[in-house]
Amino acid sequence: MLSQWLHDGTIQCRERAENWQQALHLSAEPLLKAEVITPGYVQAVITQHEKLGPYYVLAPGLAMPHTRPEDGAQGMGLSLLKLEQGVAFGSADFDLVTTIIMLAAPDSHSHINMISALAELFSCDEDLQKLHHANSVEDIKEILSHY
Repeated sequence: MLSQWLHDGTIQCRERAENWQQALHLSAEPLLKAEVITPGYVQAVITQHEKLGPYYVLAPGLAMPHTRPEDGAQGMGLSLLKLEQGVAFGSADFDLVTTIIMLAAPDSHSHINMISALAELFSCDEDLQKLHHANSVEDIKEILSHY
């Protein structure tokens, strides 16, 4: 299921990002290129982060930035950015973030299967640790192939 959304065109491995804002912009690039989201979508995530804090940092080292469909989601999609060096998002419990999975959905219900597959991945500590230590797109695809 996840390989439908996370593949060579939507997974990136980078050494680092300067800050959480740049990490969000980098993670959004594949979705912007595919016109799944607009630039306003990324800005909406940043604005919400500034208002509410890092609401999308879900576990140690893991962020899943997203915002409301009307903020610029034109379709369904996921992108994954894996950083060698973690970035501080301001999450007291879960910084530094090395794995960023950006989620976009054009409505409030069409992404339920996608979320279910991600929840399975996130609940498997062993695979989540493998994901945090993965250094290549191929390694990441192998981990995701089980979901």
